[in-house]
Amino acid sequence: MSNIELSEQEQIRRNSMAQLRQMGIEPYPAPEFVVTGHSDEIKESFSDDAPQREVAVAGRIMSRRIMGKAAFVELQDSRGRIQLYISRDDICPGEDKELYNTVFKKLLDIGDFIGVRGYVFRTKTGEISVHARELLVLSKSLRPLPIVKVKDGVKYDAFDDPELRYRRRYVDLVVNDGVKQIFLKRTKVYTSMREYFNNAGYIEVETPILQSIPGGASARPFITHHNALDIPLYLRIADELYLKRLIVGGFEGVYEFSKNFRNEGMDRTHNPEFTCMEIYVAYKDYNWMMGFTERMLEKICLDVNGTTEVQVGDNLISFKAPFPRVTMAQAIKDHTGVDITGMDEDALRATAKSLGIEVDASMGKGKLIDEIFGEKCEGKYIQPTFITDYPIEMSPLTKRHRDNPELTERFELMVNGKELANAYSELNDPIDQYERFVEQMRLGEKGDDEAMIIDADFIRALEYGMPPTSGMGIGMDRLVMLMTGQTAIQEVLLFPQMRPEKRAAAEKTEE
Repeated sequence: MSNIELSEQEQIRRNSMAQLRQMGIEPYPAPEFVVTGHSDEIKESFSDDAPQREVAVAGRIMSRRIMGKAAFVELQDSRGRIQLYISRDDICPGEDKELYNTVFKKLLDIGDFIGVRGYVFRTKTGEISVHARELLVLSKSLRPLPIVKVKDGVKYDAFDDPELRYRRRYVDLVVNDGVKQIFLKRTKVYTSMREYFNNAGYIEVETPILQSIPGGASARPFITHHNALDIPLYLRIADELYLKRLIVGGFEGVYEFSKNFRNEGMDRTHNPEFTCMEIYVAYKDYNWMMGFTERMLEKICLDVNGTTEVQVGDNLISFKAPFPRVTMAQAIKDHTGVDITGMDEDALRATAKSLGIEVDASMGKGKLIDEIFGEKCEGKYIQPTFITDYPIEMSPLTKRHRDNPELTERFELMVNGKELANAYSELNDPIDQYERFVEQMRLGEKGDDEAMIIDADFIRALEYGMPPTSGMGIGMDRLVMLMTGQTAIQEVLLFPQMRPEKRAAAEKTEE
């Protein structure tokens, strides 16, 4: 980067960096700095009656008030903020006062990392602080942080533009309170879920991301090329078919947190790269899985938030088990007044059109029913609700319903107007499965680019025998959104997918 491209502040900081080196102070030192205390723990454990505690703390300078020979600094570490008291004569006990007069006062800036060794005390105003005896430069910040100021409850110079926040998440995490907490809660969600599965005796596994056939879901895949094998490969859209192969192989319960990729739209609830958890348990059905799922979500909500309720926008959502169960046909009847039971493709297409839903010739019965439910029903289910017994055309991997062969033993869990989980009594009849794949190919020939491809090896695996099995997939990003009260998926992804920066800037200029 040439000097012409630098702002005045950036040039000043580079000059300060050069001056530090001229003084023999490396702005990016190599030796380890051993931290012995963090901001939250220091403040929580402090007692006026306890012996004086020596600590070493490290973090960013977020503000400072210099008052002649002494200064107060607000230091931000990985757990919060704490005040430092820095006295010239304490950190420079000899005749040489350059560390304070030049380094601290003139060459250090907001955003720089420092390490301080000293002792904990309470100031006259009652604030628990660290009295510095030693100060070290740990890393020089060459770009100024946006400084958010709050006066009379109003924020000024806030770093709140969503595009900037998502592109520069590293800045967002530093300057915006609460952002880091979202991602700490995300970790708690994963930890709680793993604990639930592990306590039940199920095994975490890993399956391929690069697949020769994009199976396990109806979605458009990303395509890549394997140079050594000279074959096209697909980024995984789901891990279902591999996990069921493991049930065939003798595992009783397996689960995976998988990165999935779907070459589809992006909006407030969809990202082309997302995390899904799928679990498969032998000798179970979808009725068992409903109880297993609602108990799991109740536990997660308690572990993450200390309560079974969470506020998401205007909605207070309760994850207290049990959740209501409504069949898909009943849901459509409840919200449209139309009973779709027994309708053929033509009748469903006419029904969709009469409800003002756009349809086309490529849509079979499953897609038409899915469009009707999605447009007219899905958004109505705010509290957790299991929608059950989907038509067979919508569920090519699902066992036929034991009481009605036109339906399948499937549920989707709706929360806050969106699908959160999808589960089946898994289809384990290889002949039926093959016929379902063939029907999917017919839909593909009609123009359905989300139709599944026949996976001959999966059929072969089923022919060796798979026990009765129930499987469930849950969108982890949407679950984290719910558990943290967020309404946009980008808020719970550290680095959501964005347009390339130059292209985004050009499009913004054109607007």
